[in-house]
Amino acid sequence: MDGNWAIEAVPSCRTRHDDDSTLSALSETGHLRRLPLASIGPHVMKDSNFLKENNGRLMWHPMTSPQDSHDSPPKIITGGSGVRVTDIDGHTVVDGVGGLWNVNLGYSCQPVKDAISAQLDALPYYSTFRGTTNDAAIELSYELSEFFAPDGLSRAFFTSGGSDSVETALRLARQYHKLRGEAGRVKFLSLKKGYHGTHMGGASVNGNANFRTAYEPLLPGCFHIPAPYTYRNPFNETDPARLAQLCAAALEDEIAFQGATTIAAMIMEPILGAGGVIPPHKSFAPMVQDICNRNGILLITDEVITAYGRTGAWSGARLWGIKPDMMATAKAITNGYFPFGAAMLGERMIEAFEGNPAAKIGHGYTYSGHPVGAAAAVACLAETKRLNVIENAAARGTQLFEGCKALMEKYDIIGDVRGGHGLMTAIEMVSDRATKAPIDAATGAIVQEVAYQNGAMIRVSGPNIILSPPLVLSEADADVLLGALDAGFAAT
Repeated sequence: MDGNWAIEAVPSCRTRHDDDSTLSALSETGHLRRLPLASIGPHVMKDSNFLKENNGRLMWHPMTSPQDSHDSPPKIITGGSGVRVTDIDGHTVVDGVGGLWNVNLGYSCQPVKDAISAQLDALPYYSTFRGTTNDAAIELSYELSEFFAPDGLSRAFFTSGGSDSVETALRLARQYHKLRGEAGRVKFLSLKKGYHGTHMGGASVNGNANFRTAYEPLLPGCFHIPAPYTYRNPFNETDPARLAQLCAAALEDEIAFQGATTIAAMIMEPILGAGGVIPPHKSFAPMVQDICNRNGILLITDEVITAYGRTGAWSGARLWGIKPDMMATAKAITNGYFPFGAAMLGERMIEAFEGNPAAKIGHGYTYSGHPVGAAAAVACLAETKRLNVIENAAARGTQLFEGCKALMEKYDIIGDVRGGHGLMTAIEMVSDRATKAPIDAATGAIVQEVAYQNGAMIRVSGPNIILSPPLVLSEADADVLLGALDAGFAAT
């Protein structure tokens, strides 16, 4: 339904606003009849029966099958306030998912809403392709250069979201080497369990078969390194520092095997997110950067999740003390209120592209630098800094991490708890702790549904419960999440 259409609370009768006082109703017979708005209650704008009847029928949802959406219709979320969302039946819960890692400031961030509204009035759209730009995009590029200066990143290429930002970084990495006379550097390295979006390039560097198998063959020249995942790794190593060394050694071995002069870039998440919140030992990222630097390989950090405060630091790169050549960002850049992203670029990229007439970027998106998205991002960045969200993200992240570890002492279904760096926590569920056999989908669904009925929206991805709530979560809100999880596990 667009904004001009409504469904009357009478079966099969669709209504449309004609002016401020009347609306037209189209009956099953196709006849229009005019109705005074005063005679129709507020419920006319959304009839729950219509929405429920059509839920999962005509819309294909991401990351599931059409059959699953039909058999188990998704929850219809109709409202959001603070850190809570409300479904079509009026059930309100604390959002432990944070939208999808992106609503860092909650659902009531008025400065971002006001910025969007004002920009829609001033300039709702114009292209930033060669020859034109807009004031909001220029302002945002300045603000981001200031924000990411400690990461060594001062240029922005604007995108429509995270997958776009990753694709941009991969393409610019290849172009960088061509500009420098090393056209043979075309391959990419990444981590198993890593997630880098769903475009063809991003899927190719993804380290999870769930996002790859159905779409193969993917981009050639993409190779994967074991992740520093202490609970499951090919080395059977549980010591984080030792595992970091083993994974770094595997990276060096792969570079030697492929030939350094054939590799364009290494892309990795500072903390693996969708793969199950896998934080590496603090030594890992610096080792990776050193290896890349020694071999002339660009380092791309995928910070679609970790940028803008989620880790308890302003970026994942800053958390680990590294300076990548490029950084993919999106999600929280507008608090999820507008689809927008930015690939941030460092000194090596600037040296190769700027002042070089041959460095034409034959890449971009219709909505690159969209003025409404840019205005939203400017307002969001200002509010993010004003609230100093990294402080609360660290405190509440510790609370959730410790609370989940306490639940592990109580329930054998919990095989591993990962987190400890801001508001990124995962609980890995198993059917047998000794063998680490993953939990079955039906049991995971029970935990999720019982938690929901007890006041928390949580996300189950494979065997993992992934918690990524808004960064403005209160201590009491975190307790609600933990209590709902407790109820969910008790129901298994």
